[in-house]
Parts: sequence; structure tokens; C-alpha cells
Amino acid sequence: MASSPSMKAFGAFLYRLSNGLSSKYPNSIALHSTIFLSKTLSPSSPSYSNSSPVQSVVHQSLESVRKIWTVSPLYMGRRSCKIAGRKGIQDAKKAKLYSRIGKEVVSAVKNGGPNPLSNIALASVIEKAKDLDVPKEILERNIKRASEKGQEAYIEKVYEVYGFGGVGIIIEVSTDKINRSVAAVREVVKDCGGKMAGPGSLIFKFRRARVANIKVTDADKDQLLAIALDAGADDVIEPPMYEDDTDEERPERYYKLVSSSENYVAILSKLRDEGITFEPDNGSELLPITPIEVDDEATDLNKDLMSKLLDLDDVDAVYTDQK
Repeated sequence: MASSPSMKAFGAFLYRLSNGLSSKYPNSIALHSTIFLSKTLSPSSPSYSNSSPVQSVVHQSLESVRKIWTVSPLYMGRRSCKIAGRKGIQDAKKAKLYSRIGKEVVSAVKNGGPNPLSNIALASVIEKAKDLDVPKEILERNIKRASEKGQEAYIEKVYEVYGFGGVGIIIEVSTDKINRSVAAVREVVKDCGGKMAGPGSLIFKFRRARVANIKVTDADKDQLLAIALDAGADDVIEPPMYEDDTDEERPERYYKLVSSSENYVAILSKLRDEGITFEPDNGSELLPITPIEVDDEATDLNKDLMSKLLDLDDVDAVYTDQK
């Protein structure tokens, strides 16, 4: 029998009462899986220990030498997300991308009209949609929708939430009714036992970046490193590896190709040229600066909270610094 919201909130309260601060696995080993691009970085950098399995790839031109150092990630214990649910999560994120682009189209049309030749904002959204491979029919449907009577422009909001085990959660909302969206978010957070945070309380734990996600089965690490070097990417983040991973679970892991806004279009173009399928995830993400590892119970509670937040129509994206 499914648990009622009040029972889940009571269970979450007992969890916080008995555990207090987040409990970490004392014997776990966690190395950041980010690939750092630099002209000067060396294996003697404080970011690396002498025992770390560090590899390097060098790109040389007439003027300079670029070197990229990589550290293979290793995570012990239970995975922080059930791999079986990752495909559904990726599909949901794609649906959120289409919804978000649609809202941007509506707002642009409401403010400047349906003609992209005279509406610079609409032209920019259409160009962005092309870069993100958003279907043309979604653009056309929302241009028509914007002219309907009673349709208001959308406003973007960010809400911050304290999760379980010291985890921070950031919620991006695009809504035509602020009171409706904030009430819906507060209700979910309360029912799941989380706590709303004040503006600026958690956002500093994240950094904004343009991201393309590539399945591990669609490209190998060396190929992505070459693209990163050629197209000017900032990082290539490898998917975490868990001791109980199976061959069936591997296809649902993703590399993250991270870049600045200036180089993002060039990177997507390079991926297309190489025949590599990617998922842009709204064209940008909030990436945690220092991911937090929590115990199994906090993991499940946070996952339930984030899943219910993503189900809200006004919510475009949910980010967490949970490892």
C-alpha cells in the first residue's frame, strides 16, 4: 500500500531527528570525475595525489600546447540514483526542455509579436531551439498559443530547498501565475518533509554551465576528449562507476560535456559532425561545486522529493548537489 503524504513527512521528520547532520560512508573513496582543461596544469597540482590514476592528453599547435588531465572516478557503496529509472528521467528532462522552450516562445510573442524578422527575442528563441534540436511543430504550436485570449507571458523564478542529509535543491520555475507555482512547490516540499530556504541560501553551492549529455554507448572518452580540445570545452565529466554496476546498466550512464556559452554552439556542431547523439538538457545546467554523499535513507527521501517537484507543470528543472 502506498504511503500517504503525512506518513512520508512523519518519516522524514524522524529521519532528521535521529540523524541530524548528514552521515557519510567513512570508508568510501570518491574522486571528482571532472576533466580539467588547462595549458599549465600538471600532475603535481594539489588537486591530484601521487597515487591517483591520472592520464593526460596533449593537443599541440604552432603557438601553444593544451593539456587535459583526467582522473577516473570510483564510488563505493550504493549508487545515489537507481539506474533503472534513468531513462525515464532523461525522457522527462527532454519533455521539460520542450515545455521551457514553448514558454519562452509564448513570452517572446506576447512582448514583440509573432514575426521573427521584427521580433529579435523570438528570433533568438527559435535559433536556440534549433541548436537544441527542438521539433519545429513545438515552436509553431506555441506561437499560435501566444495569440490566444487570456494567455499571459511567463515569468522565471528560482526556489531553494533544504533536502535531507545536508543536500541543497534548486528549483527553476517558469510560470504565468506566480501564486500558483509557489503554492504548488511549497505543498510538495512540506508533504515530503523538506524545508524551503531563503533566496541565496543554497545557490552559491552551484555553478551555471552549458552542458551536453552523451550516453557512454554513443561515444568513448578519448573521442570526447578530442572534441573538448578542438571545440574549447571546459570539462568532460565522466559518469560515476559503482561496484555493483552490470553490463545492462552501462547504457544508461552519461558523459557531460561542459562549456561556456561562447563555445556551446561550436561544441554541438562538432558533436553532430562526428555523428554523436547528445541531450542538451535545456542548454544549461546548475552543476554542484562540491557534491555531497549521503546515506541510503536520505538518498531515497531526496529522490522522492525531486521527482514530485519535477512532476509540477510550472517546474522546468530541479538540481541537487547530492552525489
